[in-house]
Amino acid sequence: MADSPMRNGCGGQQNPIVRGISFYQSMFDQGHVRQDLLSQAYEGTGTGDDPFMVQWASNDPADPHCFSRARKWVFTIILALSTLSVALASSAYTGAVPQLVQEYGISSTTAYLGVTLFVMCFAVGPLLWASLSEILGRQAVFIGTFAAFTAFNIGAACSPNIPTLLLCRFFAGAFGSSSLVNTGGVIADLFSPDERNTPMSIFTASLFFGPTLGPIIGSFIGMTKGWRWIQRFIAIMSGVLWIASSLIIPETYSPVLLRRRARIYSVRTGKEYRSKLEESQSPHFLLVKTAMVRPWLLLIFEPVVLLISIYLAIVYGILYLLFAAFPLVYHGMRGCTAGIATLPFLAVLVGMVFGVVYSFHDHRRAQTILHSADNTTTAEQRLHPAMIGAIAIPLGLFIFAWTNFPSVHFIVGCIGTALFGFGLVCIFISMSHYLVDSYSIFAASSLAASSVFRSVLGAVFPLFTPRMYETLGIQWASSVPAFLALGCIPIPFLLQHHGPWLRSKCRYMIEAREATRVIRS
Repeated sequence: MADSPMRNGCGGQQNPIVRGISFYQSMFDQGHVRQDLLSQAYEGTGTGDDPFMVQWASNDPADPHCFSRARKWVFTIILALSTLSVALASSAYTGAVPQLVQEYGISSTTAYLGVTLFVMCFAVGPLLWASLSEILGRQAVFIGTFAAFTAFNIGAACSPNIPTLLLCRFFAGAFGSSSLVNTGGVIADLFSPDERNTPMSIFTASLFFGPTLGPIIGSFIGMTKGWRWIQRFIAIMSGVLWIASSLIIPETYSPVLLRRRARIYSVRTGKEYRSKLEESQSPHFLLVKTAMVRPWLLLIFEPVVLLISIYLAIVYGILYLLFAAFPLVYHGMRGCTAGIATLPFLAVLVGMVFGVVYSFHDHRRAQTILHSADNTTTAEQRLHPAMIGAIAIPLGLFIFAWTNFPSVHFIVGCIGTALFGFGLVCIFISMSHYLVDSYSIFAASSLAASSVFRSVLGAVFPLFTPRMYETLGIQWASSVPAFLALGCIPIPFLLQHHGPWLRSKCRYMIEAREATRVIRS
């Protein structure tokens, strides 16, 4: 793996610490100083010119890698549900579009701006939140942003007019987007590379289960309770998850935890302590600037991030295109009711579930290689599902496109969309895992960088979909995304065969690997 020094989980200095810490300490005493920790042999002399360099002790109870498996999974599930709630909020709004058009006398394009503005924030918001999380820590950023996300969902439910509704949707998307990158960052904080597949698969699946379930939930709530209850449902769900995460999930980012510990050591002893990764006396605004610029640098100068971002953008855009296409196909052509017209998304969801199951199976194959005698595994071992998904997506989309005639049973088209869902999840799990393994300590920044392109396409594709279907007809309009996916097939194969060479050209990937080695050396 790219960050193999972290493979064994708890590591660090000699003189192992075995006594654990309480839940209260992990939440509210995150510098966590005990005499047995303070008496560790740290590198340095404790002076301003040669400070003691603080790093994790072996089996350090405050090291997130040393948390119990049960605690790690509780944190992962809460954060995955938080991600699902944001992703669901992006598409559940589509169930309100017909009522908004009728109630306010606006065009469907104007009504769909509630989706576009929300998803567009996924492009910019994560760059800010990922950067701040690597300066202030995951906990503070998540608690603050998710509180605002909940508040703006309440505002959307109470909106007296369209401008207010769209403004609330914009800010809800901006603040909710923090969970899209911080969850992946927390998983990197908690799990060693050979443990990450299952939690990363659950996180990635939540990114797509949410948007897929959203139109179904939104349509039926809208039909029975009205469009405001769609926003109320989202607000209630996000509020419950905000309370749970605020009370249960502690800070997990090692550089922040070690920096806090070093400051407490310095105050207690009167000697100079510094985190081994702390930048020497840099002004805080420079640290913020560096962290905010990093995702852009990854996107522009790291070939691996750029290739993956382009591919994920196209696939993600196609998913949001289907949100606008399904009503045109199943409501417009086949005459289903608005609610029933969203049920084919269940076929996409079924495909996604199979994608997650296959990814689990492939993880066992990768683990077998990891623990084999020669132990020659690399990050590219994560790409096998992406190569299969790359073929499944265009195949499924072409089936959907050319079986959508009134004379052909709708289930045939649903089989095609199930193949699309399978391929989509395989690609996202595989490539997200590849990024997290490769960039480790910069995992949040790498995920934020990859979200820029995909969020722009996810925001824009639904806007031109109705006109495209009107102009080209259902079959050829549905073939456009299939041809786009067809052109992307070589990308995972290119990474599989030339990934080691490409990664050797990625400066920040090398930096992340070295920083991880320093923390756990």
